[in-house]
Amino acid sequence: MATASVRSKVLLFVSIVLAILFGVTTYLGRHDVAGWLLILFFLAIAFRFREHEILKGYSFTVMIFAAVSAAMYFPHYFIQVGDFKLSKLIVPLMQIIMFGMGTGLSLKDFARVVRMPKGVIAGVMCHYLIMPMVAFMITKIFRFPDEVAAGIILIGSCPNGLASNVMTYLARANLALSVTLTAISTFIAPFVTPFFMSLLAGQYVEIDFWAMVWDITKIVIIPVTAGLIFNFFLHGKFKWLDEVMPVLSMAGIALIIVVITSAGRDSLLVVGPMLILAVLMHNMSGYFLGYWSARALRMNEKDCRTIAIEVGLQNAGLGSSLALAMGKLATVGLAAAIFAPVMNITGSSLALWWRNKPLPEGNSYDTEEVVKHV
Repeated sequence: MATASVRSKVLLFVSIVLAILFGVTTYLGRHDVAGWLLILFFLAIAFRFREHEILKGYSFTVMIFAAVSAAMYFPHYFIQVGDFKLSKLIVPLMQIIMFGMGTGLSLKDFARVVRMPKGVIAGVMCHYLIMPMVAFMITKIFRFPDEVAAGIILIGSCPNGLASNVMTYLARANLALSVTLTAISTFIAPFVTPFFMSLLAGQYVEIDFWAMVWDITKIVIIPVTAGLIFNFFLHGKFKWLDEVMPVLSMAGIALIIVVITSAGRDSLLVVGPMLILAVLMHNMSGYFLGYWSARALRMNEKDCRTIAIEVGLQNAGLGSSLALAMGKLATVGLAAAIFAPVMNITGSSLALWWRNKPLPEGNSYDTEEVVKHV
């Protein structure tokens, strides 16, 4: 315990020193050195957070900031290696991540539609109505370049994010409902996402409906289905996979964000601050409108929390992959690259706040589901 305390203090001291040095080198115009100092600062903070019981949930997000800093300061390292363009890794990485998602699902997760139809229908409807429409309104408020605006609508039209199950667990919400909503929204995405893109983003960029249907099918549906089949026939026989997949998924998401940020660095320098604000508004609106829509439907507190999280968190990796398929990674893909770290910060904060806020009687947490899915 004492060793952990000393390590924590050392990391805090190192973080402060790195922050000061970053400020000094930036002021002196030594941006090449400042970039490395900023990366090391975020890494030190991430390891410092891992020493804290409450803050350790933020360590991955802080590491994402380190990765994004690397992409912003040294983009040439993440665009291509030799003749190989790193953007070619995005789709295979997403397919691996989606396969991992499939291995964590079972047919019982889909059978819950019958057991809890109100929650499932309300969750899916709220997600696919609130987020695309809020995204569309945001594009009218901020007046971004057409392709950047289309990217905001794209992230709003994507299915639930993979992090939603973990956030739901942290918030003491309905994990069973969360898993089912993620599964259902993912499997209907091949038609719902292209529909909203054609309806709302068609004015900004040309949308090929059936091409997008196929892109989502090969990126999401085929790998998830393969994962489901793997889980059905080989459940428990490859325990090492349960340990490897979360780490591989996090590394894959980080690399996807870095590649997109590097490709769109010049555009980010122009629209970055306003785009961050727009994405934050989009994300927070999802939580707020999702929660109060569920309350309006007289759902219990645990389900309201679940739907709020499911609405607010999007599959940013899929948004990035679709932007790549459209040939517009550096513009349409920007909103997805920003949405991923933003939603991890806000989602973790909301979940931890709810965790410390007791549920009313009759909303007890299902620990058996936690053991099974988290």
